Order: sequence, then structure tokens, then C-alpha cells
Amino acid sequence: MSAVLGQRQLSLAAVALLGVVIALAVAHERKDRAQARAIPQPAAASPSEWYPALAGVERPLNLRSPCGLVTKATLGVAHPVLPCGTKLFVAFRDVRVLTQVVDRGPSGPGREFDLTPALAKLLGLHGVQTLRWSFARG
Repeated sequence: MSAVLGQRQLSLAAVALLGVVIALAVAHERKDRAQARAIPQPAAASPSEWYPALAGVERPLNLRSPCGLVTKATLGVAHPVLPCGTKLFVAFRDVRVLTQVVDRGPSGPGREFDLTPALAKLLGLHGVQTLRWSFARG
């Protein structure tokens, strides 16, 4: 084999290897973008656009609600209008949680939401407090 032919074959192999590396990088980037889109995000562009709402802690649980079984470990909210399973973000102080509607309510006057005890504990919310909320998109 001549030196020129060997050099051409080596050059073609290098170009092919470079093409494979670029194809893998593009595929990896597309996968990362798809995964990022799959994670729900708040519908409101910034926390200042979230809705304020008065919320309290729901009564002791382990009951069958119109939305299904609600236990002490359930992270969810009760709302009188939003459909069961509606995903939303709630935030209290510096804690933000993705949750969903798991019951009808609220049970207290003037409240927009009742939180399950597990969600209230996660947020650090005691009694009746004003929190912020946003629908989840994605």
C-alpha cells in the first residue's frame, strides 16, 4: 500500500470518527432538552406573578375523598373548584413544591386551599397562612 493511500484512509477514518462524535453530541443534547421539557414548570413566568391564597391544614386524614384515597403521607391540596389531579406549585417562604388537587375543600372560612398535613409540614406552614401558587405547565 502506498503512503498516499494510507494517509487518505487515515483521513477518512478520522472524519468518520468526528461525524460519530458530533452525532452522539447532538443526540445527547436533544435528550437533555426533552427531559427538561418533561419536568413541569410553573405557568407564571416569575414568582412575583404567582397568585396569593389563604391556606390552612386539612383535618386528619386516611379517608377516601372524591379524588381518591388520601393518607397521612399524601402531598396535596383540597380545592372546591379545581379538578382532581390538577398539578400546581405552592410556595411558602422559600420552599416551593409541585403538588396536585387530592380533595374537595377547603374546610375553613376564607381559605382557598387546605393542605394535607404532610404538605404543610414540608412547606413549614402552621395554622392559616398566605402562600403563593401557580398552575404547573408541561
